Amino acid sequence: MASKPYARPLSPHLGIWRWGPHMLVSIVHRACGVALSVGLALMVWWLAALAGGEKSYARFVDVFTLSGGGLNVIGYIVGIGLTLALFQHMASGVRHFVLDIGAGYELRKGKQSAMATLVFSPLATIAFWAWLLAGKF
Repeated sequence: MASKPYARPLSPHLGIWRWGPHMLVSIVHRACGVALSVGLALMVWWLAALAGGEKSYARFVDVFTLSGGGLNVIGYIVGIGLTLALFQHMASGVRHFVLDIGAGYELRKGKQSAMATLVFSPLATIAFWAWLLAGKF
């Protein structure tokens, strides 16, 4: 005698959750971690180029800065993107640290802290690159 299959409840999934800033910040935090891993590989390349001598370092500089007297846009996009990822990951890490000590779990404060990371990272990136490029153009 076959028994009737039991109708089990579905596990929560992205289709039933309402998106909020905290959810976006969590996903962006993970994506920024992956981007920073790529940035780490580029930093290792930079260090290897430094150790490799003048010709090796000149090749690295050609790829990521002014190339042939013109502006190398790809190098700046990578640099600005990695800076944005660093500031976002850092702000999200500070947010998680505050949550780990037991503060900011109220819905309103959690939403505000998530929004603060999303506002801080582009502003910090703009300020950093404005400072870095001051006097270059």
